[in-house]
Amino acid sequence: MEIAGATALVTGANRGLGRHLAEQLVARGATVYAGARNPDAVDLPGVIPVRIDITDEASIAAAADVVQGLTLLVNNAGIATGATFLDGSSDDIRRDMETNYYGTLAVTRAFAPQLTLAPGRSGVLNVLSVLSWYTLAGFGPYSAAKSAAWSLTNALRNELAPLGTQVTALHVAFIDTDMARHVDAPKAAPAEVARLALDGVEDGLEEVLADDVSRRVQAGLAGGVRALYPKAA
Repeated sequence: MEIAGATALVTGANRGLGRHLAEQLVARGATVYAGARNPDAVDLPGVIPVRIDITDEASIAAAADVVQGLTLLVNNAGIATGATFLDGSSDDIRRDMETNYYGTLAVTRAFAPQLTLAPGRSGVLNVLSVLSWYTLAGFGPYSAAKSAAWSLTNALRNELAPLGTQVTALHVAFIDTDMARHVDAPKAAPAEVARLALDGVEDGLEEVLADDVSRRVQAGLAGGVRALYPKAA
């Protein structure tokens, strides 16, 4: 789809990757609604701040009343509580799933009627993760939520394609943002990840693999559990 002239909503646009996505969408000629739980935290020039909490359906409905003529939905908002399955709190495990999976679903359901009014000119970009495909120690609940969001993304692609709305998934390992500030591992530059993601949307790609880690893990899926988790097999 063409971004110039599009009307976009980016959730979680007040910082991190979402901020870069919103900024680059403006630079590419889109009208951009920058969604955040606290719209006062949005300081990007050229965007329209809008209040949205993706875990609150009343908040989502209110945002859908404010945003009109949407042609590109960017489901970027997410959390990583750091919980583990055996020792983490049940509340944190639920928060990972409520935000990363149910939140993405709720926002897409609320805005799909607008998107499908522009067949052939509309799209959804879901920010997923290489952890949709691979689970690291200490990231179990987050990986489970992102895996569910990957399955959701594939299902949405099937449901929206006949209505003329494309769906793109972004897979990437750690990004140099606040969410990964405590991670001691190589991190991708968020501006570059945003550029690759939006290029993928414009090129009509089903999936954007933004780094070598994501490409290696995707290729390794065919090898099964023993290939991905040799120490546990």
